[in-house]
Amino acid sequence: MEKLKMVNENSCGCSSERDEKVEEICCGSDCNCKEDIKETFEKITIDFLYLDLNECTRCCGTDENLDEAIDEVQNVLKLAGKEIEVNKVNITDEKLARKYGFYSSPTIKVNGIDIQENITEDNCQSCGDLCGDEVDCRTWFYKGKTYTEPPKELIVEGILSSIYGQKPADKNSNEYKLPENLKKFFEGRKKERS
Repeated sequence: MEKLKMVNENSCGCSSERDEKVEEICCGSDCNCKEDIKETFEKITIDFLYLDLNECTRCCGTDENLDEAIDEVQNVLKLAGKEIEVNKVNITDEKLARKYGFYSSPTIKVNGIDIQENITEDNCQSCGDLCGDEVDCRTWFYKGKTYTEPPKELIVEGILSSIYGQKPADKNSNEYKLPENLKKFFEGRKKERS
């Protein structure tokens, strides 16, 4: 891997090169140009919201594809001054569903924006087995096809679009109401555990 260097013209008139492995970045005078050289990154928060990562094939596949997509895009975003923080959240009850605005499993949000606006679902055998009832889980539409797990390319496009192409999420525009499908899943899981 090449060493990353940053050249900075300082207020004292000197230029200092910075090697990411070198602590001393100042010109050495009393000018405090070290204070002028600060890397700041805009934090990009990715929330992966799911019902199960042990049995559900859709959630497990989405988790793997998300990890691969982040591997692909994180260096580009870092060069653009952005740093990714990933939160993987197991939505186990209505309280968490409300907190995260969770409508269907699995869901990927970037800075509060779902990477795919339109939510479609169909029967998910894995989650049905977990709760003892028929449950629908999310499907993903990409380039004319419907998928039970979002392709890596869809996730990359969704991340970039959420960062560069959409307005910030208006979290106050709609009051959250737990979808019947999730209510059925949570109730079924509660019964299965007791």
